[in-house]
Amino acid sequence: MTEASSVPTERPALPDRLSVDPRSPFHVAAIFEHEIGIRFNGKERGDVEEYCISEGWIRVPAGRSVDRKGQPLLIKLKGQVESFYR
Repeated sequence: MTEASSVPTERPALPDRLSVDPRSPFHVAAIFEHEIGIRFNGKERGDVEEYCISEGWIRVPAGRSVDRKGQPLLIKLKGQVESFYR
């Protein structure tokens, strides 16, 4: 093991708004190299597609429904949003 590989990589700061969809202007690929978590109203959620901390909302899939392009239909839930690295 070399010395450079034992040094932990620095994590970028989590933005106010982030999207999982690579076509979105709020997608930051460098953040998804690390595992992140979203806490919504005190509970950790694993199905969040997009969030905004300052506006207090998350977007999650609405069941198994998809649009005509095959993307999941998303619903917006409002509440307290926290993001963190695991």
